[in-house]
Order: sequence, then structure tokens, then C-alpha cells
Amino acid sequence: MNHKYSSSTFFILNVVLVIHAFAYSGESRPPFACDPANAGTRNLPFCKASLPIHVRVQDLIERLTLQEKIRLLVNNAAPVERLGVNGYEWWSEALHGVSSTGPGVKFGGAFPSATSFPQVITTAASFNASLWEQIGQVVSDEGRAMYNGGAAGLTFWSPNVNILRDPRWGSCQETPGEDPHLVAQYAISYVKGLQGGGGGRGTSRLKVAACCKHYTAYDLDDWNGVDRYHFNAKVSRQDLEDTYNVPFKACVAEGNVASVMCSYNQINGKPSCADPTLLRDTIRAQWRLNGYIVSDCDSVGVLFEQQHYTRFPEDAAAATIKAGLDLDCGPFLAIHTEQAVRTGKVSEMEVNYALANTITVQMRLGMFDGPNGPYANLGPRDVCTPAHQQLALQAAREGIVLLKNIGRALPLSPQRHRTVAVIGPNSDATVTMIGNYAGVPCGYISPLQGIARYARTVHQHGCMGVACPGNQQFGVAEVAARHADTTVLVMGLDQSIEAEARDRVSLLLPGYQQELISRVAMASRGPVVLVLMSGGPIDVTFAKNDPRVSAILWVGYPGQAGGAAIADVLFGAANPGGKLPMTWYPQDYVAKVAMTNMDMRADPARGYPGRTYRFYKGPVVFPFGAGFSYTRFSQSIVSAPAIVSVPTLDMRKTAVRTTHTNCDSLNLNLHIHVKNTGDMDGTHTLLIFSKPPPAATKQLVAFQKVHVAAGAQQRVNININACKHLTVADQFGVRRIFMGEHKIHVGEDINHSITFHASLEQIKV
Repeated sequence: MNHKYSSSTFFILNVVLVIHAFAYSGESRPPFACDPANAGTRNLPFCKASLPIHVRVQDLIERLTLQEKIRLLVNNAAPVERLGVNGYEWWSEALHGVSSTGPGVKFGGAFPSATSFPQVITTAASFNASLWEQIGQVVSDEGRAMYNGGAAGLTFWSPNVNILRDPRWGSCQETPGEDPHLVAQYAISYVKGLQGGGGGRGTSRLKVAACCKHYTAYDLDDWNGVDRYHFNAKVSRQDLEDTYNVPFKACVAEGNVASVMCSYNQINGKPSCADPTLLRDTIRAQWRLNGYIVSDCDSVGVLFEQQHYTRFPEDAAAATIKAGLDLDCGPFLAIHTEQAVRTGKVSEMEVNYALANTITVQMRLGMFDGPNGPYANLGPRDVCTPAHQQLALQAAREGIVLLKNIGRALPLSPQRHRTVAVIGPNSDATVTMIGNYAGVPCGYISPLQGIARYARTVHQHGCMGVACPGNQQFGVAEVAARHADTTVLVMGLDQSIEAEARDRVSLLLPGYQQELISRVAMASRGPVVLVLMSGGPIDVTFAKNDPRVSAILWVGYPGQAGGAAIADVLFGAANPGGKLPMTWYPQDYVAKVAMTNMDMRADPARGYPGRTYRFYKGPVVFPFGAGFSYTRFSQSIVSAPAIVSVPTLDMRKTAVRTTHTNCDSLNLNLHIHVKNTGDMDGTHTLLIFSKPPPAATKQLVAFQKVHVAAGAQQRVNININACKHLTVADQFGVRRIFMGEHKIHVGEDINHSITFHASLEQIKV
């Protein structure tokens, strides 16, 4: 998202009023609207909670003037004082905790901080859907508490569910990874956690309103002279259907999210926020969004001022509203919509429709119900609670991925490894651990502090920051390693290397980090553990192949308790169970692939290698799904179907459209045994892949996290729907179930075949 308004539109801010200053004092917030003490409004129909929401919404809209309506089309919505409606700031963020990004949240007073969970890419590595929902529940508790105290809004523009398509993207850290099914399941779980019991259809109530962003095919910020404001993503229907749109569809259709944010870029020549096919026809009509569509910040201005999509500004306002946009993050619609209405380019009825979508969400949040409600009791005592902070620690532990462990160098022993050399530019990291879109954490535990709980530490940075511009401090780092029982190198990246609007050029460690690692490893008296902080993949082939580097841990950006989690894993108090949610490519991969190429599938004729584990078959540093444990697991299929009949009216078809069969009859159950054959309790991530004919491209169709005690066995039930999970999108973006043999892979070592054949069984319409 863009975090500043363009200078040419600043003057509107004296019209689109800010939220009252007292709202951030930490005092209790007065009712947003429908204050029982206001005799002039309390008996109006829109204030009567007993009436259906659509009746209340209609009543309010009918009372508004055109100018009042227009000033509600922007994130900094103006008050309607004559109707007792306060101003409202729509823009709050909660990517992995209540965030200080955006004007809707203000830390201080009664709310000096909030729980800061690991960055999304780290939490995704847990492959634990119940954990993602729990985090959402905690974040919404704290968000509601801050709203009640006047320190936040209730509309949080999170999560980011873009596919991690390119390893150089600065926002890799914000996403749940490269696999569409994984990202979709994350979206569903986190949204349900945020929205509470009100995530259903109709007018069900909301705890907070989540927002899935940035729709769609959006994953380039600034690369080789091309930025996100000018980028035209050329995307095939096939890639839209089976990659880019998968998480958004799941977010709307299964997560019942209250909002979707359209992106800055164009898709096949049309700005996302002005494309009726993407917004009105797909999100609203096909997926049946029960909520509002919001622009990324200033993107309506961008499509006019920078993309020159329309000749006049009122045309841009009309185009976006007619396409299905309901709310502008930025002042553009507040300035230009009235002229668009006056000239007949958009109707007042279309403005009313946009307002109906936003006001409905506010009413579902209880903002027109006066001071009471199911969450009115939440306050400062419900933020940064011990339970919330413990969950942040648990999430960090579960997201850590063990990528190398020669001779069981890990876990370390407090008895044998009494002195630890802690070296590296991220060794005492605090702010780095929370990544971007973060708030003010409850507190920090750095890696150095965490390790000091287990052993005596000798600390050296070795580098001046992650840029590591020289080797002046390498000598003292080598001395420290030479005199310690073991060495932990905490290296990697931070927001100066990868961030929103900052794509990487290289996949290698910055500056002289590689030299520092190699020299310290050579000097170290004991085992050497490399700990990597990063959002995106790093080419550390040299460390993977160096026998003096005993172990490698990837910890992402592990949040406020990251240092404690790292130390717990290093010393065996926690058994790592994370898996990589993205492929780690070698450096030469990026030389073959322009970031502007949106194609997922490989094209050998032009030397294009394809993207992600599904389509790229070349050498990797570490594959998607990589990750070891301190114990050993075996898995076996107990039962699974071998033959499946697909109802169809045309037996001649080799592939049946999902719209031409009875999908409800195509639920498949797999029963799998997972046994812990080692000597330590641990969690195992079952990854279920399919290879449908004829392409035989492997794709994740299910995953399950299971805790198994040492020597014990667990039975896991996996449900797969053939229409949802075992289909292939054709070149027109049409989902089909191919007849013939589908290979089911459980991890890397267990295979099972399911044969699909057409049947003339009755089809439910």
C-alpha cells in the first residue's frame, strides 16, 4: 500500500475531516452514531437495532445530501453532524498484530503497545490453520479494545493474500507463500479469526472487518525502472484462475471476508480498480462478496494522474464507481465525484449503491447501535495479556524451519555448550524481528537475550548492519568463535534490503555477510549454527555445502518473542516443525526471469523456467516444503479411494467441467497414519500433493499439522473435494476434472493412485 497522499490532492483534507482529536486520548470512545442521549436521532429508523440492516441502511442514505454522500466515499469519511454520525477513518492495519501503519491506529496513553506476532511468511511456515485463526482472534480482541478506547478503527485492511511469485519481491514477507492452496487456507483462517462469529453471509455481525488485498496479480513494486503505479501485468486466464485469484476467491466465498482491496497495477491493460470484470462481475457477482471494495491508497488518483487511463478526473471517478469500487483510500473521489454526477457520467443511484456496501459493514460492526454491544467490555487490560504474548512465542516457535542439521548438531546442550559466541548483524535484533506493517510490540526478546537464558554469551556484531559493507570487525568475531563452545551466527536481511516498494536485485546475502560466515565457521571451536532472518528466499548454497556450518535455521521475521523462540529451538526446549512456504532459488534463476513476466508455466522454447515449485523444475537451494525435525516421522496411507465416478451427461469427455457435474458427490477421504519413530515429541506437517493428468504438475491439495509423542502414532483424516482440489484450469480459465489416473503424494515418499471415470449418474442442478 501507498502510505502518503499525492501532494496535488492535499487541499481536500480540509473538507474530508479527520477523526476528532480526543478519539486518541485513550478515553472511552463516544458512540459512532445513534447516541441514546441525542434526542434528535435516537428514534430515527437507521438507529433502531431491531430493524433489518438493509432497511436501516436505506433510511440513512435517503437522508443524506449528495455532498454528504460524496464525503463518505473516502477513507477519511467526514461526519454528518446533523444526523449524529461521527467522522470515521477506515484505514487501520492488522497484518500480524494491530499496526501503526495508516492513520486509523494511534499508540499511546492507555494503549502504548499491542501484541506483535511473527511476520506472515513466518507464521505461514507453521502450516497450522488453527494457529492462524487463533492469532486472528487475539488481534481482533486487541483491535476492538483499542477501538473502544478511541485508538483504532474497526476496518482492518489485512491480510495480504498475494501469491509469492518472485523471490525478489520486497513484500514477500507479508504473504503466506507461493502455493495458492496454502495462501487460500491462510486467508480463510485469519479472516475467520478476525471477524469472529460474524463472518457469515447476509447481515451477520462482525467483530472487526477484515480485507483481502491486493487484487490481483500484484507482486512487483519497483524493479528495473518499472514500478507498481505504471506496471501492466499481462496475465493469462489460466494463470488468473489457478494461481493469482485462488486466495481471493477463497477469502470471499469461504472466508466471507467483509472487504477486498483492488491493486495499483493494470491487468491486461485495465487498472484493477476500474475493471468491472474483475470487481463487479467477479468479486461481487460470481463470488458474492458480502461487503465493500476499497482501492489501494491513492490508486484512483494513480490511474488518472500516472497511468492516464482517462482524459478527465471525473471520468476516473465514474469509471471506478461503475466498475464496483465502493471506497477510495485517498481523497480523489471526494474531489471529483460530484462533477461526475453533475455531468451524467455516473448516477447518484450508483453512488448510493457504493455507500450501501460500506454502511452495511459499519452496521454489521455495531457502529450504529449506540454504546453497547458484545465487545463493549474490551479495554486496555485485554491488550498484551500474558496469554496473547505466549501465543506470539508459540507462533514464532512453530514457524522456525530447520534446513540443515549435520550429525544432529542441534539441539545444543546447556551442559556441553556453556559458552556461546553470538555473532552477526541480526544477533541483537529487535525492530528487525517484527518486519513491516507492525505496531508497537509489548516488548522484545532479542536472539542474544534468548540465548543468554541458556548459556553464557560472547557477543560480536561482525558487521555494521545487514548491509555489511566491510570486514573491519571480522577478526574479533573470529576470536569470539575460537573461544566458545559453539557459535550462533544470526544473519540475513531487514527492511533496508527488502520492503514494500523495495524489490531486491540479488538473492545473495548482502555485502560481506557470506565472507563473515565462512571465516567464523573456519575459526569456530565448536559447532556453527547459521540463523537466517528474512522474508524472501536467500541463496545460501555456500553454507548448505560447507561442512563447517553444522546447522541452518530460517526464522523469517519472528515477532516480538523471536529471540526466545530461536533460543528454545536451538537448545531443544521446542522441536522445530516448520516447513518452507516458498522455493529458495539459486542466484542464477533471477538472471533468467524478468519480474515483469507474469507467466507461471515454463516455456522451454524461449528459455523461461517457470515459477514456484508447481512449474519450475530446475535446481533449487531448498525446495518448497523443506524442513527437518529433531525426531523422525513415518507416514502411511490406511485407506483411500481407488476409483471415483464423476457424474456427467457426456460420457465422451476426457475432462469434465466442474460446472457440469455434481461436486457434492466428489468428496474423497484419506486416512493416514503418522508415527513418531524418534526419541523426542514433535509436530509433523502432512503435505498432500496431487498430479492430475495430463499435465502431471504437482500441486498442494491439503495439509495437516499433527503433534505426535515419541514412539506414538496418530491417525489423520484428510478430506479432498475433486472439484476444488483435483482440477486443472484450461487456457480459458475453465476448471476441469480430467478422467484417468490421478497420483496422490503424501510427502515425498508415499504415492497412491485414484482413477476417475465418467458416469451417467444423475447430476444435482
